[in-house]
Amino acid sequence: MERVLETATLGGGCFWCLEAVYQEVEGVAQVVSGYAGGQVPNPTYRQVCSGATGHAEVVQVSFDPRVIPYADVLRIFFGIHDPTTRDRQGADVGTQYRSIILTHSHEQERTAREVMEELAREGIWEDPLVTQVEPLETFFPAEDYHQNYYRTNPRQPYCQVVVAPKVSSFRRSFAHRLRGSGS
Repeated sequence: MERVLETATLGGGCFWCLEAVYQEVEGVAQVVSGYAGGQVPNPTYRQVCSGATGHAEVVQVSFDPRVIPYADVLRIFFGIHDPTTRDRQGADVGTQYRSIILTHSHEQERTAREVMEELAREGIWEDPLVTQVEPLETFFPAEDYHQNYYRTNPRQPYCQVVVAPKVSSFRRSFAHRLRGSGS
């Protein structure tokens, strides 16, 4: 039986953090760091970091919905970043670090809004969610040196101080979703 993959496009701070987590999720076939939600075609990292292009740092996650449903991809997303801070994740500040779900279908939009309502009812955060939900227009892959960043640069200070703790938190909170967990 042929594997049919779906794609989720998510922004929640630096794409290195999201990429590192989703690479460990059972059912995820590929994660690509990139840029979306802006006005400039083929932006560079430097342009996006300036905040002038309107893009967010995002990841595109290709996943098998028979192994992990889209709603669970989103629950992981909300578990690994702060969706209540506008244009900020920790020390990373700017519109490029906003919390955003870029949907690929009306079904994804509906599911995203349902998951957000579910999480708001649970009262996990004191502040309201500020995550944007918009249809994806265009995704631009980031430069090659951004791909697999945590795997190839685990000793880089940002990776040790910011990425590694998020990966550890994910492993504790979503152990049943780790590759090889047998879920």
